[in-house]
Amino acid sequence: MKRILVVYYTQSGQLKEIIDSVLSPLTEVTIDFLPIDTTEPFLFPWTDEAFFGAFPESYLQIPQPLKPFQLAHTDYDLVILGYQVWYLSPSIPFNSFLQSEAGKQLLQGKPVITISGTRNMWVMAHQKVKKLLTDCGAHLVGNIALTDRHHNHISVITIVQWLFSGDKNKRYLGVFPKAGVADKDIQGASVYGTLIAPHLQTGDYTGLQQAIVAHGGVHYKRFLVSAEKKGNRLFGIWAKMIYGSKKRKFLLKCFRIYLYIAIWVLMPIVWLLYWITYPLFFWKVERDKKKFTIEN
Repeated sequence: MKRILVVYYTQSGQLKEIIDSVLSPLTEVTIDFLPIDTTEPFLFPWTDEAFFGAFPESYLQIPQPLKPFQLAHTDYDLVILGYQVWYLSPSIPFNSFLQSEAGKQLLQGKPVITISGTRNMWVMAHQKVKKLLTDCGAHLVGNIALTDRHHNHISVITIVQWLFSGDKNKRYLGVFPKAGVADKDIQGASVYGTLIAPHLQTGDYTGLQQAIVAHGGVHYKRFLVSAEKKGNRLFGIWAKMIYGSKKRKFLLKCFRIYLYIAIWVLMPIVWLLYWITYPLFFWKVERDKKKFTIEN
């Protein structure tokens, strides 16, 4: 009987729902779950101070001590990794796991499928996860990336309501949509388990990622990837400036103001410029889409 290990970190529980849906068609397999967390947990819902305070360490991928864990087995046929994205990087608990000796030993030589459920920006974080998996000696064979499909600025409003209230189902002002990945997308994620099943039995994952993409398992928007690339560079400048600074609190307040300006003022301008210049960069954009969605 095949054995799967699921390592995940989730605050709200949404990611666990997605994982459970993906796994639901996989019968006659043994599945072990390993929820991970740091010794000093990040509480949910967030406080304003904690949310922005996590930025430098999140972006710079500074590992934190993990709560100890034990597994009855280490001989897994497949490892599924579920992670959140914080500030265009994998969350601190997930990043800490991938950099830990225990995580490296567990993943070495194993085929891995990653699953994320995000607002809409996951590409830069996934590139960082891929590098960490390479450092672990793991083999990435598939990636499922589900997002909130609503307009970027609408999802900003709804995600903020969710993050600071803890209530995903509350409709902001009674008119905005529910935050997060849509229920139909979560329920529909079972199709990816059906795609995974035959590959799990043979141990050959050739063509799996193409099948996942063909069945809508990678939510990808060209403009948002362009915005992510720019944001990733700017976040790097801010994070290095804030981390270890004696003026950390002041700089975090400045970063918060910058973030609001970037979202509500700069993003629409970038969106307009992107579509004006899109024909000039068409082939590069299409190469990026293939690189980020299909290539593991």
